[in-house]
Amino acid sequence: MDTKHLIQKYLPEHTEVSISGNCIIVPVKAADLVALANGLYRAHRLPLKMITALDETRDGGLYRILYVFGIPQAHKFITLSLQTVSEFPSLTPSIHEASLYERKINSLFGLSPTGHPHPRSIILHDNWPKGTYPLRKKFLWNERPPMTDTDTPFSFAHIGGEEGIYELPVGPVHAGIIEPGHFRFHLAGEEILNLEPRLGYSHKGTEKLFETLPLEKKVQLSERIAGDSSFTYSLAFCQAVETLMNIVVPARAKHLRVVYSELERLANHFSDIGAIMTDTGFNFGGAQGARLRERVMRICDRLTGSRFLRGVNTIGGVTKDLSKEAAHTLSEELVELRTDFAEVMAIAADSSSLINRLKDTGILDPKIARDHGCTGVAGRAVGIQNDARAQYPYAAYESLRFTMAGAQEGDVEARFTVRIEEVYTSIDLILQALEALPSDSIAKLQPPVLPKNAFAVSITEGWRGDMVCLVATDSTGSISRVDMRDPSLLNWPCVGYAGKGNVVPDFPLINKSFSLSYTGGDM
Repeated sequence: MDTKHLIQKYLPEHTEVSISGNCIIVPVKAADLVALANGLYRAHRLPLKMITALDETRDGGLYRILYVFGIPQAHKFITLSLQTVSEFPSLTPSIHEASLYERKINSLFGLSPTGHPHPRSIILHDNWPKGTYPLRKKFLWNERPPMTDTDTPFSFAHIGGEEGIYELPVGPVHAGIIEPGHFRFHLAGEEILNLEPRLGYSHKGTEKLFETLPLEKKVQLSERIAGDSSFTYSLAFCQAVETLMNIVVPARAKHLRVVYSELERLANHFSDIGAIMTDTGFNFGGAQGARLRERVMRICDRLTGSRFLRGVNTIGGVTKDLSKEAAHTLSEELVELRTDFAEVMAIAADSSSLINRLKDTGILDPKIARDHGCTGVAGRAVGIQNDARAQYPYAAYESLRFTMAGAQEGDVEARFTVRIEEVYTSIDLILQALEALPSDSIAKLQPPVLPKNAFAVSITEGWRGDMVCLVATDSTGSISRVDMRDPSLLNWPCVGYAGKGNVVPDFPLINKSFSLSYTGGDM
């Protein structure tokens, strides 16, 4: 469906629009925002993919709030654009998944979502100086703000009124090498009555740094948002820039992007499948998961020179090609890997103690998942069919065949099962991409000239869920804003809901079955 028909289908008659990249921009007044957003979200069932903000005050403008709604299969996004000086109407009372986006904008830009039921900060720690907002243009990227003592400590939810209910704090410092995160349990004996995750201990300044680096360094920075998602994050960034520059990526590069992206997914799913089994005490499975992951990491290193596939994506394609011999060897290895994995999972399926620990543990209610915009493995495990490879096909996915993995039960076993299905899917997708590998070039390189006052959106499917990237330019044609939405931002609240009704020793297993990034929303 072309842009004209999309406008007629989804927007009221005579709506003023403009086009930027792959976005249909709809200027909206504050008084009309809620009604128009609800129409897209509820009447037309368009998914809300991102709410973000731009500081345009240097160009004599105001702040701009962008509400990005995806149109599956159309490669387009309807983007409501609201200008404001200091505040904007909250969508949270009617669209719950807007909550975290609005709170993030409040934390990083100092813009207030009026009508938000609970607008406390989720990003910056209590010791961050009040009135200092790191994504405003006047905030200097290379100056560390002075940390202050806080007289208003973070307020967790409180459950009282009954004897025997107590609180158990866990974190933010944990054993091992995981990032900081605080979990506050409310317990009656061992049973979890309420579980509240609190993050925001590691604001990295990544989004601010995107404003300052040259374009080639921005690609490198996108690889370092999350080390386990280096390729897929950089792919999201490159695709957004390619859209702005009207670059048509060569077909061979698109197929190679599928190969590398699915190798990254394989490595992480192998790791998580093994870690879930380890947390049940099934150490054989844990060891096999680590072994299989290492096999994939060595393949990545051999093919590209990087275990984490860094330096592979570039604007216009990829930097690493595969010879016929390398592609043939990779195909053979993947067939062996599939057999190897199947044998491990057959042994795991025969362990009644393993299955008993997974089944009915950490159940996530489908309605709660939908209300929070739950994405990725956790969403598919409750029947939510959301996979960017199918809904917003990019690279060469549109020409490849695959069935979206899914389950209904929403427990640890369902999330475990979805990961297992996705392993087989990833292997099959790589084999298809290698078999159909075109013979043209691996990159289309051209001078990095970007349009002025424009923006584009890109979505890729990471191993945790979909990653949304918005790239905006200013009046000089320079990139002035890059917002990367990690699936962890939306999925963390769901961990709290999945913990209710379980016992404390179940929590590590439940947490691992989601396997979220502690700093995924803290950029």
